[in-house]
Amino acid sequence: MTGNAKPAGTNTVRVAIVGASGYTGAELVRLLVRHPGAEIGVLTADRKAGRSLGAVFPHLAGAALPDLVALDTVDWDAVDVVFCGLPHGTTQEVVAALPSHLKVIDLSADFRLADADTYARWYGHAHRAPALQKDAVYGLSELAREAIAKARLVACPGCYPTAALLPLVPLIEAGGIVPEDIIIDAKSGVSGAGRGLKESTLFAEVGEGIHAYGVASHRHTPEIEQGLARAAGRPVAVSFTPHLVPMNRGILATIYVKLADGATADGLRAMLAERYRGEPFVRVVPEGAQPATRHVRGSNHCLIGVFADRLAGRAIIVSVLDNLVKGASGQAVQNMNLICGFAETDGLEQEPLFP
Repeated sequence: MTGNAKPAGTNTVRVAIVGASGYTGAELVRLLVRHPGAEIGVLTADRKAGRSLGAVFPHLAGAALPDLVALDTVDWDAVDVVFCGLPHGTTQEVVAALPSHLKVIDLSADFRLADADTYARWYGHAHRAPALQKDAVYGLSELAREAIAKARLVACPGCYPTAALLPLVPLIEAGGIVPEDIIIDAKSGVSGAGRGLKESTLFAEVGEGIHAYGVASHRHTPEIEQGLARAAGRPVAVSFTPHLVPMNRGILATIYVKLADGATADGLRAMLAERYRGEPFVRVVPEGAQPATRHVRGSNHCLIGVFADRLAGRAIIVSVLDNLVKGASGQAVQNMNLICGFAETDGLEQEPLFP
């Protein structure tokens, strides 16, 4: 299930990356420079306008790329697809002002929550583009291909929700687990906090330790609950606690679930293996195998393991991905492929980096 390849002879898709000086912007460039059907024509970063991307990210200095420009100078008639890598809360007005011919793939949280009141409650302000919000498609690629392919605006999921929803949604839909009493204990690398200077992400604050944050209040909670509620057909509440660990990339989610009557851990593994059979980026590991972030680093892969809990009637799911790739920019490119009719794996064929 990799989507339909773009027919031979069709035009190259002209891409703009808004917010190209952040981690997700750099990752988009890294992936798109090798994409067979995408041409990067615009890179914006208002505070760094006029500089080359290589001056901001030396690892990209060898690519033939346009210089960074201010957003208000862009000629949108020369663009087909826009990736928005702006901070949460800043994308809504930008997207609302874009010409209607553009396909927009947003990597922020601004269009992920379908309910405007829920957004306002968790993000502290009313949504500034509610007319667009109701038309946005939640872009969890493997679970929403048909809707994504028809969308003008795709809201890419957060990194933690991607790690949680890929295993949990199919299990709820198949009746393997009950939607109640789900506990998600997740760890992330520091790049998930963005590139901006923050005391909490200084090396001396993060190195040689691990800490929980956003306890009982992290903004990815309603996003996870929204996805699970859609699968269950009724409201779902979860216990979700994220942790910051001293590594650059990666998410590991350990998820504790209650089995439905008659279900087993082996049965859950079989359900997931069947659901993701033939998928290029989601793989269910064999019984006893332990997914690890080092197995997915730099790739668009998500690995899922299922284990029997020592407590009767419960199972433990371990899900891992690279927060900057499958948790952000890689999934964004995957969604662009769906929208534009490319093979779904285009630009994403890199195997994980190891060690």
